[in-house]
Amino acid sequence: MAPYRLDVISLSPRAFLSLDQLGVIGRAFESGIAEIHIHNPRDFVKDRYRQVDDHPYGGGPGMVLMPEPVFQAFESIPRKEKTRTVLLTPQGCDLRQTDLQRWSADYDQLVLICGQYEGFDERIRTLVDEEVSIGDFVLTGGEIPAMVLINGIVRLLPGTVGCSESLLNESHSSGLLEHPHYTRPAEFRGIVVPDVLRSGNHQAIASWRQAQRVIRTKLRRPDLYIRWHAKQDPSLLPTIDASVKEIVSFRVGIGYDIHRLVSGRPLIIGGIALDHPDGLGLDGHSDADVLVHSIMDALLGALALGDIGKYFPPEDPKWKGADSMLLLSEVILLVLNKGWKVVNVDAVVVAERPKLKPYIDLMRTNLAERMKLESSVVCVKATTNEKLGPEGREEGISCQAVVLLHKL
Repeated sequence: MAPYRLDVISLSPRAFLSLDQLGVIGRAFESGIAEIHIHNPRDFVKDRYRQVDDHPYGGGPGMVLMPEPVFQAFESIPRKEKTRTVLLTPQGCDLRQTDLQRWSADYDQLVLICGQYEGFDERIRTLVDEEVSIGDFVLTGGEIPAMVLINGIVRLLPGTVGCSESLLNESHSSGLLEHPHYTRPAEFRGIVVPDVLRSGNHQAIASWRQAQRVIRTKLRRPDLYIRWHAKQDPSLLPTIDASVKEIVSFRVGIGYDIHRLVSGRPLIIGGIALDHPDGLGLDGHSDADVLVHSIMDALLGALALGDIGKYFPPEDPKWKGADSMLLLSEVILLVLNKGWKVVNVDAVVVAERPKLKPYIDLMRTNLAERMKLESSVVCVKATTNEKLGPEGREEGISCQAVVLLHKL
């Protein structure tokens, strides 16, 4: 079988030298499963300075990669029968495992164009079939993203991985995250390998692993779980009555919570353990995180689903001392199951002490990660009650939250 051909247009060809050292990836190149060719646009420039960038029309900072050397490098590449050209750019679509599977199975050549500098001339986009990003961030160039694609594609090629079956059940290959793995010893520092994995019952082991994949995906990546779940049973997708002429695509929810300050209890707000000057904490059946509770109530209220007491009743002992951030994950999953996504969150915590300002950014980060949102759409504010009311008298701490949801 002819090797899979990878052509990379890059101003930093030395960046790809390390690929030969990456275990099975390096061996795939060495054994002829794949081959890589680097094309430097500088090699197609005639001037003595080998200049490939220039100032942008209209002014502005930085330099822009010129189209001519990139076009010439691109046109010098020999073409195989089934070729795909991909531009690595922060403006591209999110890279997914299905993309790697598609490129490795449907094509025998991939041309990767690495951007550089402040940006590249817009006309370079006319060369490409797809634009891909590896995340919502900006790097100095497209070399690292290109290496990510190369690694992901080559490992899927027949013969690269010794046991091809291992590729079938790994994270993202079938919509679920991978199950936990264990090896010897059977017990390590008090943590014991599950009995089922040592039972020799292969059917039970397969069932356990599949169940673990579902559980792990549901907890860690509820967005993936929703997509996977819908594929298993399309009837679970939210349906819309055809008689409905107009659909409200946005919902607003308001939440409020207050807990008494008492001694002998932890003070947890936004998932962060704080120290009260008088050693006080918030009283409640769970960890009494008023910030998280108010957000959960706002989410549930937006969809007319009741309040958190309906789903995590205080009389149920299993919620005693519960981590409210984990409860928030369950509420977010419920919102997604109903066919809605969170657009933004705005919350204000009312407390005389301790001062919350130093912890606000960390609270926002905690909440954003738990809700799978950008931190830029999560706002947390802190204020006092000017010595008025239960908060002002330091009898308790309260929080109000507003959320905006959008129909998926």
